[in-house]
Amino acid sequence: MLVEVCANSLESALNAEKAGADRIELCSELGIGGVTPSYGLITAVKKKLSIPVHVLVRPRSGHFTYSDSEYEVLLNDIELCKELGVDGIVSGVINTGGTLDGERTKHLVEVAGPLHFTFHRAFDWIPNPLEALLELESFGVDTVLTSGKRISAEKGIDLLADLNSIAKKITIMAGSGINKTNIDVFKAIGLKAIHLSGTTFHNTVSVANKISMNSENHLVEHQVAVTNMELIRQIVQRVK
Repeated sequence: MLVEVCANSLESALNAEKAGADRIELCSELGIGGVTPSYGLITAVKKKLSIPVHVLVRPRSGHFTYSDSEYEVLLNDIELCKELGVDGIVSGVINTGGTLDGERTKHLVEVAGPLHFTFHRAFDWIPNPLEALLELESFGVDTVLTSGKRISAEKGIDLLADLNSIAKKITIMAGSGINKTNIDVFKAIGLKAIHLSGTTFHNTVSVANKISMNSENHLVEHQVAVTNMELIRQIVQRVK
């Protein structure tokens, strides 16, 4: 069984390799589902790791329906990742109603080629996963990362088994809530890959009497935060 570790830093990536992981998915900001890591992080990880490095290409948190400008960023990031010599791309696009955006996803796969392509957990928002799986196979997608449309892969085990049974070329990779206490569940249904972060926390500092730098106002999953031109114009006019 292939073990992919979702690594959020150079230290995490190195730890994953030393622990025997088969490959990593490199990303930043695990707390919001991950976004595209920086150029500096990608280059450092590629320089120091010997196992395959797949990179999450996701321009922001929230939903997976992208504007034209966001889609342009996706394409640019894929091109950059190819230039930096990464081994795989992790990405995907869905429509406003939650269905697979086949046209854009197919184009992402084509641009990423010949790199390994994983369709990420946007898959878990798609209402017709069995149909979507067959469509993704026709695009040449190599792997689908999914929790079986549940909050954890263990709870989604029935759908994971169904997906695994009909997949002809795609590898079904279970992710979300996988740990040493439930790993046998995924082996039992014949899955060939699992995805986990194995995160613990360290480098503790005191935040007593410190203002929080986290902004709950920006943690909105169904909308996208964008600078408002009129608001900025009003401020500029007041101060100039």
